[in-house]
Amino acid sequence: MQAMKSHVSKGDTVMVIAGKEKSKTGKVLKLVPKKNGVIIEGLNLVKRHVKARGNEPGTIKEKEAVINISNVMPYCPKCAKPVRTRSTVLENGDKQRNCVKCGASLEK
Repeated sequence: MQAMKSHVSKGDTVMVIAGKEKSKTGKVLKLVPKKNGVIIEGLNLVKRHVKARGNEPGTIKEKEAVINISNVMPYCPKCAKPVRTRSTVLENGDKQRNCVKCGASLEK
């Protein structure tokens, strides 16, 4: 399977720009290429019923669900808002993502 081209990556801080979690920020835990989405820490929580097994009782657990990748944007801590990114190549040949507005690096 081909890798999903994405404007965000695992570990990025992002802001949700559409949907029920609009204007909330969180850290990307996982990219989900098959559903074209991301899982963000503490956002888009859904309840899942877990069946009883052996001595463990059945419970209702909350977990994060997938948010479409088009509904999130990288969050610039310097600008304090969601931003578009621009890639620049450093002297040593590495690529770095920068904020289009202020030029701050968005790399971890």
